[in-house]
Amino acid sequence: MIIVMKPDASQSHIRKVVEVLEKNHLKAHLSKGKQLTIIGVIGDKSVLSEANLEAMDGVERLVPITESYKLSNKKFKPEPSVIKVKGFSIGGGRFSIVAGPCSVESREQLLKTARFLKTQGVCFLRGGAFKPRTSPYAFQGLGQQGLEYLKEAAEETGMAIVTEVTSMKTLEIAIDYADVFQIGARNMHSFELLKEVGKAGKPVVLKRGLSATIDEWLNAAEYIMREGNNRVILCERGIRTFETATRNTLDISAIPVIRNKSHLPVLIDPSHATGVRDYIVPLCKAAMAVGADGIMVEVHPAPSEALSDGAQSLDFEDFKKMLSELKPLAELCGKVMDR
Repeated sequence: MIIVMKPDASQSHIRKVVEVLEKNHLKAHLSKGKQLTIIGVIGDKSVLSEANLEAMDGVERLVPITESYKLSNKKFKPEPSVIKVKGFSIGGGRFSIVAGPCSVESREQLLKTARFLKTQGVCFLRGGAFKPRTSPYAFQGLGQQGLEYLKEAAEETGMAIVTEVTSMKTLEIAIDYADVFQIGARNMHSFELLKEVGKAGKPVVLKRGLSATIDEWLNAAEYIMREGNNRVILCERGIRTFETATRNTLDISAIPVIRNKSHLPVLIDPSHATGVRDYIVPLCKAAMAVGADGIMVEVHPAPSEALSDGAQSLDFEDFKKMLSELKPLAELCGKVMDR
C-alpha cells in the first residue's frame, strides 16, 4: 500500500502518519516528488484496519499495491532513480557505458584496456575476477589477484570498478576492491547472496536470470533493497529461448516494461545476450532508442587471444566506431553520453 499525501501536506502531517505506521511495526518509505509526497508501507497492512489513515490530516488517498515487489515499484517512487558512484551517475537522462574484458587475464591486459577506455570517456570499468563458467575446466578467473589489478587500474584512471561476486566468500574478498558489485544471471535466484550484497551497501548491477520473468527479476531486486540498499541497477542480458542463432535472446521489450513498472535504472548487455560481435552495435542503438540507461559491453585489446568470450568482445577500434555511431543517436534521444 502507498499513502499519497496532499500537495499542501506539512512535515508535521507526514511525521504523524509515519509515527502511526511505526507504532504498528510497519516500515515507512518516503518518496518526495516535485508535487507530492508518497509514503510506501512495508509489512502486514492488516494491522492498520482500525487506524483510519484516510481521515488523518494531509492524507489524500490510500492506494493498494497488488505486485509482490514494493521498494523497486514505480508506484512507491514515481521519480526515476539515479545511482551515483564515485561522482559518476547511472540514470537521470545519462547513457552510461560499462566496459572492459570479460575476465581479468593479466595486469598488462587490464591496464591497457583501462587506459584506452579512459581516453574514450568511459567511467565504469568492468572485469571478472571470479568467473562462473558452464564447464569446470574453463578459465575461472584470477581471483583476488584480478581484483588487485582492477584496483590498480581504477586508481590510475579514476574509473569505478564493476565486478561480479558469485558467493558469500567472493563477496567478502571483493568488498575492499569493488565500487559496484555485479550479480550474474546464474545467481539472480541466490537469495541469501542477494541479502548479503544488500547489507554490504554498495551499488549492485543485477542481471536478469536465464529464464526469469520480469516480475521475478524485480523481486530479486527487492531482496537487495529490503536490506536497506536502494542502489540497484538492472541489466537485461538475454533470456533462454528456442532460438540458436544467438547465445540468448535479448529481450529489448524488457526496457520499456521496466520503465513502466520500476524506477530503477536499466542497462543492456548485448555481449552476453548474443555471443556475436557483429550484433553488439545494432543492439546498443536499439537499447538507446527504447530508453535504456546504458550498456555493458566487453572490450579486449586482442579478442582472438581472450581466455573467455573473445567472440563477443570488441577490440579498441570497434569500440571507438561504436561510440561514434551512438553519439548522434544520443542527441536524437535526448541522452547525455559519458564521453
